[in-house]
Amino acid sequence: MRRRAFIALIGDAVAWPLVARAQQESRVGRVGVLSNIGESDPEAQSMVAALHQTLEGLGWIDGRNLRIDHRWAAGNPARIADLAKQLVALRPDVLIAHTSLPVIALRKETTIIPTVFVQVADPIGSGFITNLAHPGGNITGFSSFEASMGGKWAEMLKVIAPDTTRMAFVFNPETAPYAGAGYYQAQFDAAAAALGIKLTANPVDGIGQLESAVGALGRDRGGGLVVIPDSFNLVHREQIIELTAHHRVPAIYPYLFAVKEGGLISYRVDQVDLFHRAASYVDRILKGEKPADLPVQAPTKFESAINLKTAKALGLTVPQALIAGADEVIE
Repeated sequence: MRRRAFIALIGDAVAWPLVARAQQESRVGRVGVLSNIGESDPEAQSMVAALHQTLEGLGWIDGRNLRIDHRWAAGNPARIADLAKQLVALRPDVLIAHTSLPVIALRKETTIIPTVFVQVADPIGSGFITNLAHPGGNITGFSSFEASMGGKWAEMLKVIAPDTTRMAFVFNPETAPYAGAGYYQAQFDAAAAALGIKLTANPVDGIGQLESAVGALGRDRGGGLVVIPDSFNLVHREQIIELTAHHRVPAIYPYLFAVKEGGLISYRVDQVDLFHRAASYVDRILKGEKPADLPVQAPTKFESAINLKTAKALGLTVPQALIAGADEVIE
């Protein structure tokens, strides 16, 4: 009897890890992703690929032990509330909110489902969290911008276009409320004073106002445009690039791919890297950790790009130091 009991005990000890592993593999996690850009956008595809690839590396395979549901607002704020309702109704284990408006919409639908934000400029100022180190509640994530970037954009634009004497930064107050609250203003003001330029905020709520803003900069020599992070600017970047080319206005973008599409220069946080890192928080939450205990993380990777063809069309000579420091140069 003792021998039989011992054998049974050994059998149970061997079988238990196999059972536990089978239970883990049989569990299907669910993730909902709400983005304020369009599904066909090249940047969106890069972000999705980064998220999926990193999760796969962590053992979460979409279609096997994980289901990922994506919803795309394509720059239409009116759609976000409905899409947020759809995702919350699916009862996911984790929600990912790309940019501020999706966070706002999802927070109205749930204060329970863990939510990881990506590409939010000012999570405390926006009221999403109260503390970076200990977010509390159900929301944490990855801040994609810092206020000091405002000064960097102004400085880089002045270097590549030294005749610039006035600049405007454009944003849509509905999709970038933090900009209207002066999130970048202090850095912009400090840079403007140091560079001897006049810099103003220029809120726009549609293409018509955008056309007027760029046209005003182009009427007199010395105008420059700072395109700040904003889903409105992201979705309408093609029109911005066309307008700045037409009015011969040098512009700096927070999106590297805008330079590939004809923009002059960009400096930004590596947003694909943010989605790689967000996947690690999804993994930790799926394994039982709470968002309240996961600190909000700042960006760690930055990148710049220059389009020499666009610079030539604007009559600009790009300093070699700027070219040497760029991550990508479009010729």
